[in-house]
Amino acid sequence: MRLANRHAIITGGASGIGLATARLFLREGARVALLDRDAGALARVAAELGVAGLPVDVADAAATEAAIDRAAASLGAVDAVVNAAGISRVASPLETTPALWREVMAVNLDGPFHVCRAAIPHLRRAGGGSIVNLASAAGLVPRPNYSAYGASKGGVLMLTRCLALDLARENIRVNAVCPGAILTPMVEATMAAQPDPASAERAFLARYAMGRFGTAEEVAGAVLYLTGAEAGFVTGSALGVDGGSAWH
Repeated sequence: MRLANRHAIITGGASGIGLATARLFLREGARVALLDRDAGALARVAAELGVAGLPVDVADAAATEAAIDRAAASLGAVDAVVNAAGISRVASPLETTPALWREVMAVNLDGPFHVCRAAIPHLRRAGGGSIVNLASAAGLVPRPNYSAYGASKGGVLMLTRCLALDLARENIRVNAVCPGAILTPMVEATMAAQPDPASAERAFLARYAMGRFGTAEEVAGAVLYLTGAEAGFVTGSALGVDGGSAWH
């Protein structure tokens, strides 16, 4: 069991990559607490998996800190954190209103900062641990009409590297995973919202050398690696799970 005796908090745990990561971590022996702002979905998933589920919007700093503390109390310790909560908004520069920009930044960039800031004292008490932030291939390679999303995920990458530097001597590793086109409910909703979903999907996948969507389980495998002992000398990295989009 690769994560035996690990105590993990996973945000965005009610669906998509967060849920796939929770399932994998449990199979690998970890104790898990889930955070998500969709209280209904979270309650169903938490009951199914037999784990603690704490509804919270990670854009709210105070509420996030309280939720992290409650999750830590339920687990008994925290030595792994996965920031998988996120939203996607596709809009041209002029359609990207200040409100839309702030919405994306509040969840995608402020959220991981709030979670990390609240979790660091618990990781210190545990003697160290691992933080994995879900960034995106869109934080590495620009995409049309992704200015807010791309900027938020680029910010996550720099946050990851700065925290890795700040925390390295405390045995706290901080890394990022950069998914590409992963078939999650968020991506399905993004495609469905386009004027011509089929055409949009073809154009989307044309940017990927492998020419297909990835799965949430494939991303979860990368998160597992960065969390486990095999990655003990890895910090400040950005691991692409992107079907070749970074160079295609």
